[in-house]
Formats: sequence, C-alpha cells, structure tokens
Amino acid sequence: MKYGKKYLDSVKSYDRTKLYDAGEAFGIVLQNAKAKFDETIELHVRLGIDPRQADQQVRGVLVLPNGTGKTKKVLVIAKGERADAAQAAGADFVGAEEMIQKIQTENWFGFDVVITTPDMMGVVGRIGRILGPKGLMPNPKSGTVTMDVARAVQEVKAGKVEYRLDKTAIIHCPIGKKSFGQEKLLENFTALMDAIVRAKPAAAKGQYVKSVTLTSTMGPGVKVSYTRG
Repeated sequence: MKYGKKYLDSVKSYDRTKLYDAGEAFGIVLQNAKAKFDETIELHVRLGIDPRQADQQVRGVLVLPNGTGKTKKVLVIAKGERADAAQAAGADFVGAEEMIQKIQTENWFGFDVVITTPDMMGVVGRIGRILGPKGLMPNPKSGTVTMDVARAVQEVKAGKVEYRLDKTAIIHCPIGKKSFGQEKLLENFTALMDAIVRAKPAAAKGQYVKSVTLTSTMGPGVKVSYTRG
C-alpha cells in the first residue's frame, strides 16, 4: 500500500511502538487528523478470546455520552400505534409492506438503521438476504427489534453504537469526530471501554483486553495503554 505525504509525516511525529495513556493518544490522533473533512475517530480493541466459540461472543449497544457526530437515518417497519410512535420520535421513514417492496424493487437504501417490531419480523425476513450482507438486518441483541420503537429511534438519533467482535477477535467502533475535541472523545472512549469490559464472557480466560488502538479516518493508529480487563 502506498501512503501519502501527510500520513508518512504523521507516522514520524510519534513512537508507533509506544503505549500512550488515553489522553496523550487522543492528542496525537487529533494532531494527525489532517484531512479537509471532519474525520471520524475510531477505537479498535483486540480481545484475548476465541470468536469461533459460542460462549465467547462479545456484542452490545451503547449510547455514547457525546454521540457519534453523525445523524443516522432511521427506517421503522411497523403498523398502527407503533408506526405513529416512531414517526413522533423522529424516524426518517416509517411504513410496512410498502417499504419492503420499495427496497426489493427499487434497490432503495436511503437509511442507516432498520428498526422493527417483533410481529413484523416475518415481513422483514423476506429481504433478509438483502439487508444481512449490508449489516442492516434488525436484531433483538442490537435493540432494533423491539415494541418500544420510539425509544429505539431516540437512542439511535442520540448516538447509539453497536460494538461486536469480528472473526479476528477485534472490535472496531467509531467514538466521535475530530471536532469533538479531546475531552468529549475521552468521555466516549471511557464509556465504550467500560461497556466492553463489562461484556467479558464468563468463559474468557487469561488477559481479556490484548490491545487498544485509536485512529482517525485518514491517520495512523496510536497504541493506548489500558490495564483493566
């Protein structure tokens, strides 16, 4: 991979082998977020567990204290009172079978999150093969299959993130924007790391948190010293 001059200059500005405390790490990441747009700041956590084992899964949702800096568009598949509640809560799109048809026939994806009620999962399941690969399929574990659709919409709009272990035992998650500044990013970081530590599976043995890295969209990663877990 060929890196640009800004990236290479950023790499030279700090010690990539050193573990920095979170405050220092954010300072370096923000200093090296040199793109002309408001870069997303990302957290990458490697865990000492085996994601192939059913009893060693780590997955959850969290409303970050300061949000994510991105306003997500929400589609709610519901009927009757639940549809009305979703509309009142600020959902961008609300409907039932007609929304499913729109996705099927028009290949429409003008939304970031799909929320539905349990009774509508049979209808949503018709497009599971379309939504699944895009990571859009509603799931009770992520809080997107619920009778309280209004609350679910409000949480997404407030900055709810889902953290989930991938096949290489790493969690990748956005924790805000460069424009947030160090203090707000640190608050989001602490909240998410606490949630990940609380989600430690009972079957996990040995060191749980193996490594923690912070990056910006276009910048290099900075290793963080983290002792909990």
